[in-house]
Amino acid sequence: MEKRRLSFLEIWNLSFGFLGVQMGFALQNANASRILQIFGADVHELSWFWIVAPLTGLIVQPIIGHYSDKTWTKLGRRRPYFLVGAILASLGLILMPNSDLFTAYMPALWVGAGMLMIMDASFNVAMEPFRALVADVLPSDQRTLGFSVQTVLIGVGAVIGSWLPYVLANWFGVTNEASVGEVPLNLLMSFFIGAAVLIGSILITVVTTKEYSPEEMELIHEAAGETMEEESSSLLNIFSDFAKMPETMKQLAWVQFFSWFGLFGMWVFATPAIASHIYGLDISDTHSKGFQDAGDWVGILFGVYNLVSAIYAFFLPAIAKKVGRKRTHSYSLIVGALGLLSLYVLPDKNWLILSMVGVGVAWASILAMPYAILAGSIPARKMGVYMGIFNFFIVLPQILNALIGGPMVKYLYNDKPIFALVLSGVSFIIAALLVSRVQDVDDEVVVNEIEQK
Repeated sequence: MEKRRLSFLEIWNLSFGFLGVQMGFALQNANASRILQIFGADVHELSWFWIVAPLTGLIVQPIIGHYSDKTWTKLGRRRPYFLVGAILASLGLILMPNSDLFTAYMPALWVGAGMLMIMDASFNVAMEPFRALVADVLPSDQRTLGFSVQTVLIGVGAVIGSWLPYVLANWFGVTNEASVGEVPLNLLMSFFIGAAVLIGSILITVVTTKEYSPEEMELIHEAAGETMEEESSSLLNIFSDFAKMPETMKQLAWVQFFSWFGLFGMWVFATPAIASHIYGLDISDTHSKGFQDAGDWVGILFGVYNLVSAIYAFFLPAIAKKVGRKRTHSYSLIVGALGLLSLYVLPDKNWLILSMVGVGVAWASILAMPYAILAGSIPARKMGVYMGIFNFFIVLPQILNALIGGPMVKYLYNDKPIFALVLSGVSFIIAALLVSRVQDVDDEVVVNEIEQK
């Protein structure tokens, strides 16, 4: 028995839920720092509040991956997890900008930080089972297409989520001003809309996608010549799986480390960096109309890089086929690095759109190429747990940046957060150089077949 080749529409529906997941994720990334500053967070503390997000991912994703490999329900193997994750993330989206409603119980800032933790943990519950689902359902030669389509949908969702506050304020007249300590109406409405889209898109994937049963997966593995040895389903197996991770995964770990160190710095410090470096605001200004305008513009910029990502993702399979997945990823990271470094020298806010074009190229590749490379090197029966373990190398650099990012802005950069974005560009360059050390198993098989012919 072999895996059935899917039509483009089936692949599209398979990943459609990621549109809603990424819309919510984009709302979080573009606006969480802004909301926390509105509730009273100091710029030097921002990265510390963000640390709860990668910490929850570090704990949650391998566990979810392990159990999604081992369980089967009427909804299937992966679908129950991202459905539950979507519901919890939607609650976080609704409650985070309304954290001031709970001031009778604790400060709004702490409630907001808690909602950030809930949202990110819930996005983590949804994301890796989604990636594992693509690897489960698609045959090897459709995986690059599958992850690229997923990247397109991620881009579309992220563009909508990133631009929504600006669009509501500037096209529909929804106010972006509010009293001190309160979130503007345009942000509140954006988060409510994001929650609704998240639930709706997830349901489309749940309803339209069929997973292979455990019996069918066993036949597929046997046909592929894989040994299906029995092993206990203990959660402690995660540690033994970690110790036995494939060499390709170890090599990709360093690429992921520096890629996500750079991304986290951009997400956390983009709003204060642009507000101070481009808009000329004092670093302590978190309530003026200028600060809200800067926050809305950051959403536009984040939307631009996600739009570019969605477009570029269409071309990734063809580029990877021409020059290989490794070179594709390396070149894309270099383009992203140039985009981040240019933020320091460009003269005004409109020119920053050019910077985000470069970031979008890198973002598309980060979301697709490492997973396409990884999927060919890990056992299919452990796809979920290894996708979860692979997340270690996404969250660990974010935890490190969360711990040192704020103090670096204060003591090393002299309260100039723009240099945090410059460091992100340097981190992308290091990641690009490390790609050359990665062994791409699938690519080597294809090359050998061509040579034999």
